[in-house]
Amino acid sequence: MGAVYKEIGEPGKDETTQSRDKKNQLIDPSTLPLEQLGGAVVYARDANNELYFAFVHDIFGHWTLSKGRIEEGESPEEGTVREIKEEINANIVIKEKLGENEYIASHPEKGKLRKHVLYFLGEASFEPLELEEGKGGLDDARWFRVAEIVDLNIYDDILPLITKAVTILTQQKS
Repeated sequence: MGAVYKEIGEPGKDETTQSRDKKNQLIDPSTLPLEQLGGAVVYARDANNELYFAFVHDIFGHWTLSKGRIEEGESPEEGTVREIKEEINANIVIKEKLGENEYIASHPEKGKLRKHVLYFLGEASFEPLELEEGKGGLDDARWFRVAEIVDLNIYDDILPLITKAVTILTQQKS
């Protein structure tokens, strides 16, 4: 459970080029173990064709994107589809790659890790979301209308991904 807390909300999450250990010494990120993750900007349209986005809420008060570890033998797309289904019970169809980011996280047993996340645009049916039971670090999953997103507390590193998704989807509609 602690690993999830650290990964999604650790101060310094956006440290991508260097990190410091407990003795405040610089750590070369290339020496750290690497975890591959997949995440998605999940969207759906309701019966009136109104656009909604799915977000998960973490214990630090941020709304963020659903994501999880890509397992050995899975493509990033396959792993992302599986993780979204497990985390928020949404069946998604990957539409395109939106981007990627990398950050350093702390794990209680493994220590510092590099997390590399590939993000996709994923379409789902507009059905109730169900947060995976016992999902440490997350306490809610909800759909939001586009106009509601501006009022949400969202991590800075995922704002460009959401903006790109909104732009793609609103251009398709017009």
